[in-house]
Amino acid sequence: MSSRALPALAGESGLSRYLSEIRKFPLLAPEEEYMLAKRWKEHEDPQAAHRLVTSHLRLVAKIAMGYRGYGLPTSEIIAEGNVGLMQAVKRFEPERGFRLATYAMWWIRASIQEFILRSWSLVKIGTTSDQKKLFFNLRKAKSKISAIEEGDLTPEHLATLSDQLGVPEAEITSMNRRLSAPDSSLNAPLRSDSESEWQDWLPDETLDQETRMAESQEVDERKELLTVALGELPEREREIIIARRLQDDPATLEDLSHKLGISRERVRQIEVRAFDRLQKSMKNALRDKRASMGETRAIEAAAED
Repeated sequence: MSSRALPALAGESGLSRYLSEIRKFPLLAPEEEYMLAKRWKEHEDPQAAHRLVTSHLRLVAKIAMGYRGYGLPTSEIIAEGNVGLMQAVKRFEPERGFRLATYAMWWIRASIQEFILRSWSLVKIGTTSDQKKLFFNLRKAKSKISAIEEGDLTPEHLATLSDQLGVPEAEITSMNRRLSAPDSSLNAPLRSDSESEWQDWLPDETLDQETRMAESQEVDERKELLTVALGELPEREREIIIARRLQDDPATLEDLSHKLGISRERVRQIEVRAFDRLQKSMKNALRDKRASMGETRAIEAAAED
């Protein structure tokens, strides 16, 4: 998947123009997002991938703004976040029932954090997982207890942070001194001659109550359809699908071949056939359900007339 078709991000001087450009890409409705993800997954349709990526560029920009306090160009942070977004689109599995934004946020943050760690000297910040965790969590923890003064932390703040983060006070003091670059404010003007602020260009990605409820109902509906469709599969096909597709730690073909006493290739063939049956069953059930709902609404409308 190439980034060549994305809007140009020409350094800090072109950042405001880039933020303006990405606002022109429309957000996707759940059903549209699902169909585009299916087209990419099944046919590697580049146009589908492009629409999935561009519709989430604003999400990348919003997440990237939260990492501006590390002394790195915002344009570079956004560019790295876009790399994470493309990885998320490449690996996204729409059948699991959640939205791409939910899945992509992890990839975007991971890509940005890896970039920051590469840019800062690993000798300087440490290489253990605890030190990396402290590197990214200290600013947020300080903000929560209003420890925003410059210089060393007070003994009271040190004790509070040490307790909250589970890190010795000496390590917190050391990391705090390393992270001494001042944070940029979202209220800062885009340009010296402009009344527009950075926050004016950040979309509100928070879903309203109605949308959240609709998405929750959609997830519940898919889970219900999946449960029914699984029950219609033969026992062995159901066991393989659950082990291979519906577990956080999927079983390997080798594991299942030993357990079931068949070859790995046979397990793979059964999995493909079962998954195809599962998809068809869920699609048919969804179509029938929506047709039934349409008939119900028609009857209700006629009764009102």
